[in-house]
Amino acid sequence: MTLLRFVHAADLHLDSPFKGLRDAAPEGIAGEIANATFGAYENIIDLCIRERVDALLVAGDVYDGADRSLRAQRKFIEGLEQLAAQGIRSFVCHGNHDPLDGWEARLDYPALCHRFGGEWERVPVFADEPDRAVVYGISYPTREVRHNLADRLGGIDDGAFSIGLLHANVGSDTGHEPYAPCTVDDLRQSGVHYWALGHVHTRSLLSQRDPVAAYPGNPQGRHANETGPRGVYLVEVDDRGNSRVEFRPVDLIRWERISIDIGALESEQDLLDALHAKVEEVLESADGRSMVVRVMLTGRGELSRSLRRTDTLRDLQDEINGSWVQRSPFAWCERIENETSAPFDRAARAGGSDFLAEVLQTVDRARSDAELRARLLASLPELFEHGSYRRYLRGAAPTDADLAALISQAEVLATDLLIEDEA
Repeated sequence: MTLLRFVHAADLHLDSPFKGLRDAAPEGIAGEIANATFGAYENIIDLCIRERVDALLVAGDVYDGADRSLRAQRKFIEGLEQLAAQGIRSFVCHGNHDPLDGWEARLDYPALCHRFGGEWERVPVFADEPDRAVVYGISYPTREVRHNLADRLGGIDDGAFSIGLLHANVGSDTGHEPYAPCTVDDLRQSGVHYWALGHVHTRSLLSQRDPVAAYPGNPQGRHANETGPRGVYLVEVDDRGNSRVEFRPVDLIRWERISIDIGALESEQDLLDALHAKVEEVLESADGRSMVVRVMLTGRGELSRSLRRTDTLRDLQDEINGSWVQRSPFAWCERIENETSAPFDRAARAGGSDFLAEVLQTVDRARSDAELRARLLASLPELFEHGSYRRYLRGAAPTDADLAALISQAEVLATDLLIEDEA
């Protein structure tokens, strides 16, 4: 028997400006990108109605900024009104992007919507069965909430199935600001059965039971670092309190990174053919969504010299877009990055005794020596947290897995510079 069915969404970022993308994209595509967050939200509303859920839960960052637009507010409320017309309740908390002290138009929310204030509240999901399921929620009164909100809820003594609605950084995720920081143990000690979390844009199940703690991620990717399917969780709770969590994509446009190694390519035609094949591959795997792709060219080969000529990358991009932006669904290449380098005999040069050999030998040690990599990682926070660079590097601090790619890129840059000096 089903006790409760709900959709868990977060980080809608309605009316996200998509800085730079709308100006660079062709006119028709720019419009689709600009409306993508609204379209994803409409898909959430349609999903709730189609699946006949009991409630929609939104875990913060409904809007992209504290000075939210009137258009975004009206669109959000219109969706909630559609749910209310079907008898579906909605529960909303606010996060760092849409705190309670941000500007808000004087608009009416439907009676079946509950928005949480700056202190924890307990609200039944079913008004006529108040002890069947409840939502505990709290909103950010202001953008900067640096203290633990989860432990302020304390333990609960409740026979109802309980949901915690919270916008927070659980487990010190380095890719996001440490707002309302807490741990999975903090969530577990509360006694809440399901934690509906927001703030982290990549979906993840931090805990699959006792309690379930989940980030659905944002429902619409907004830049090249938010790749792959984006959506919400559809949650079904049985009469024993067990939750079945199912991801449902609702995005309109997907971002993807494409990497092509030029090492085996002999001509510019080979490269164009490889680019077209890759774009076709990602578009076919996108479940009918349009794609924005970023291309990274890597490896060593003779084509590297051609790629360094003025306008070559732009010409390649125009060739790709000339074939794919008019299609429906479309694929738009928003950037091609060149990390290629001229060919050389690495093994022979690494065995030498000059400075280039020393660089290559250091790279090899960094790849094989975990302790050396750990020291490198430990030295990076000083750079990433520096006052002059933090706003540009925020969310980009590398993991050990990322470090391997950075080492390879550093090798290419250093090798190219040293070889050029020899020419």
